[in-house]
Amino acid sequence: MKLVNGFLIVLVSLLAFASCEEAFIRDEYNDNAVDVFNSMWTTVDENYSFFDFKGIDWDAVYEANRPRVQDGMRRDSLFNVLADMLFVLRDGHVNLQAGFDLSRNWDWYLDFPQNFDFTTIERNYLADDYDITGPFLHRAIDSVGYIYYESFEDDFSESIADYLVTLYASRVTGDDDTLIFKGLIIDVRDNGGGSLDNVNTLASRFADERRHIQNWQYKDGPGHNDFTDPVKKYIEPGGAFQYNGPVVVLANRSCYSATNFFVQIMKNFPNVVVMGDSTGGGGGLPINRELPNGWTYRFSSTVTTTVAGENIEDGVAPDVRVDITDEDREAGRDTILEEALKLIGQVFDEQVNGGA
Repeated sequence: MKLVNGFLIVLVSLLAFASCEEAFIRDEYNDNAVDVFNSMWTTVDENYSFFDFKGIDWDAVYEANRPRVQDGMRRDSLFNVLADMLFVLRDGHVNLQAGFDLSRNWDWYLDFPQNFDFTTIERNYLADDYDITGPFLHRAIDSVGYIYYESFEDDFSESIADYLVTLYASRVTGDDDTLIFKGLIIDVRDNGGGSLDNVNTLASRFADERRHIQNWQYKDGPGHNDFTDPVKKYIEPGGAFQYNGPVVVLANRSCYSATNFFVQIMKNFPNVVVMGDSTGGGGGLPINRELPNGWTYRFSSTVTTTVAGENIEDGVAPDVRVDITDEDREAGRDTILEEALKLIGQVFDEQVNGGA
C-alpha cells in the first residue's frame, strides 16, 4: 500500500511532491537584471524552508549581492550573481537553470569519502553470474541475497518488487534442508534519488506493520517560520509478501533526496540495519519557479523530520559506520559489503543455530 497521508494538502502548488516534481510559476516582475534579482531573492525569502535550520541570514545575502547587479549587465554575469546567492543555501535541491549553464551545490558529498566503486562490485561481486530484473542487479553472494539499485528514477512494477523479496526470502529447499539465503543486502550507494512512489513500493515490502515513519511540514506563509503543523506520514505492508529476515541497507554520502527518504524509512523496521556512511540529505521537497527573463530555479519548500523530531535535511546516519579501507580498495574488495555479509551471517547464526 502507499504511504498514508491522512489529510488533504492545502497547498495546490505542492501536489507533485511524490516524485520531486515541480510546478512552474512566473513572478510578476519586469525582464531586467534588478527585477530578476529582486524576484528570486523575494520568492526564496518567502518560500524556502531551511533558513533557521541552517542559520542563514538571507537579508545579509541580499546586502552582499544586490550591489553586484545593474540593469544592462551581461547575462552570464547576472547568472553568476544569482548562482552565488543560491549557493549560500547549501542545498542540493537548489538549482538555477539557464540555457547556457546550471548552478548547483554539491558540497554535501564532495568533501566525504565515496565509499563505493561500481567497477569493484561489477567485476568482483556480480561478475558474470547475476540477474537483471527491471532496474535491479542482483545475485546470491555467500548465501546472502544482494540487490543493487542505481536510481529511484528507474521505475519498477509491484510484481518486480514482490519477485525480488520472495526470491531471497527462502531459507531451505528440498528434503536435505540445504541453506539458500541467510538474509538480504540492498545497496543504494550513489543513488541520487528520484520517485518517492518507487521508495514506497520497495520499502513497503519490509514493513512489519503500519508505522508512523516521518512528519512533513509545508510552508504556508511568507515568514521564515510559517509552516503548517506537522503532518504524520505512515507506511504499511505492501504487496504479496513482506520480508522479515535480516536486511542490511548500504548507504553513502551520494545517497540523496528520495534515497535519503528510503534509508530513513528502512531504519524504522526492526530487522533492518543501515551500514556505511551518512546519506547526503535532501529532506525538503523542491518546487520550481520561473524568473521574468525565462530562467528557472528550484528550492526546498518543506521540512521532513523523523518521529523523534530529527530533521533529515543534512542526511541520515548509519546504524553501523563503515568506510572502505585503502587496503581493500587496492585489493578490489568492498569493505562495506564484506562487513554487511559478515553481519548477516552472525545474525542468521544467532537466530537459526543459537549462536553455536
